[in-house]
Amino acid sequence: MATQKRVWLFSEGDKSQRDLLGGKGANLAEMLNKIGLPVPPGFTVTTEVCNDYYAAGAKLPAGVMDEVHTALATVEAEQGKKLGDPSNPLLLSVRSGAKFSMPGMMDTVLNLGLNNEVAAAMATASGNPRFVYDSYRRLIMMLADVAYSHMAEGLSKHDFEHMFRDLKTKLGVTDDLQVSADDLKALCDDYLAVFKSKTGQDFPQDVTKQLEDSITAVFRSWNNDRAIIYRRRENIPDEIGTAVNIQAMVFGNMGDDCGTGVAFTRNPSTGENKVFGEYLINAQGEDVVAGVRTPLPIEELRTYSDSLYNEFVDVCAKLEDHYKDMQDIEFTIERNKLFILQCRSGKRTGPAAVKIAVDNVAEGRITKAEAIARVDPNLLTQCLLPVITPGAKYDVLAKGLPAGPGAATGIAVFDAERAAQMGKGGEGQKVILVRADTSPDDLKGMLAAQGVLTERGGMTSHAAL
Repeated sequence: MATQKRVWLFSEGDKSQRDLLGGKGANLAEMLNKIGLPVPPGFTVTTEVCNDYYAAGAKLPAGVMDEVHTALATVEAEQGKKLGDPSNPLLLSVRSGAKFSMPGMMDTVLNLGLNNEVAAAMATASGNPRFVYDSYRRLIMMLADVAYSHMAEGLSKHDFEHMFRDLKTKLGVTDDLQVSADDLKALCDDYLAVFKSKTGQDFPQDVTKQLEDSITAVFRSWNNDRAIIYRRRENIPDEIGTAVNIQAMVFGNMGDDCGTGVAFTRNPSTGENKVFGEYLINAQGEDVVAGVRTPLPIEELRTYSDSLYNEFVDVCAKLEDHYKDMQDIEFTIERNKLFILQCRSGKRTGPAAVKIAVDNVAEGRITKAEAIARVDPNLLTQCLLPVITPGAKYDVLAKGLPAGPGAATGIAVFDAERAAQMGKGGEGQKVILVRADTSPDDLKGMLAAQGVLTERGGMTSHAAL
């Protein structure tokens, strides 16, 4: 039976409500309320609203946005900021969150609440225009892609990323951080012009419209092609729907005392009982999970700030003790302050699953019966994957990060659609998908390939997982 309450503050929920709040929303509430971790405030629109959205012909149910704005007012009061207020703006993230983890399969919007007026005021007030226009160009790109690309061609994330790459080529730079504030502002103007030329209307300056359109886009992404393919592969029911999590932004891209990363409380490849992860200085979370920049090992955080590293390791220990399983964590550092944005039971290889289960028994966290139940039999096939013969002589052409177990051979294919046609489920040829970096849109080609090779990205990107 449906519940009457459709929007829950993080301060009101816990991990037992995964069906209603989704895994991400339930765990955000749990971390805030039961573990006392530094979680930015926010609220969750329930999975029931997603099902009601589809039942109503892809329309938000009547009155749900009123409940959203009531919850938003609580977050605004807690933060001392207001959405759309140029003098003291609150910016938001809008993320999906089904009961079962579907990393990268649905849509995300960051920096919601920026518009021309807010960006100009923030640039002046903060004295950090580069941060502001870096955030604004990300919002335009994300919102155009997830909320409006179905209206016209040329609004995908890839189209905007291509414009950014062209700008860097024109400037003679390779790193995003080498692009100046003035150049980022000009890029935002170019993005806005493209949006208008493709849609015939201005990019939304009304921040309440940005919010409603973002919530709608996340619900719509529940049934995008890659989400459906992923659910089929993982046997996730279609009818459970996704929740939407709206959260106060914390910024990893404000400067060199900021950063963002993804980590596991144990090594997801080997099961070693050691914090494993990666982070980027002066970046936002999508840069890490999308694999667009190659991050640094989490251990290097210690050289930047020993106290921050120790605080993070302590958070990892608390999460493992609480959930009694290896956790996958997303975090942001803003002005040397740590914030936890997500935790979930981490995906792992077959060998790692066995080791983690056995070690958790030895450490007294779980029983032998629980350990056996935790090892997915399908993962055990990874223990039998082909490997390079120890001691064999071979020519090394290049070296990289081993994101998955085993070794693979095949024809190099540079397009995901072509890999899907040639590989498993298609012509049956053995192919290796080779990309500069991967995106969730490449999923079909990745599943058809024997292996994936990328130029950029780390071991904690969504593709690696």
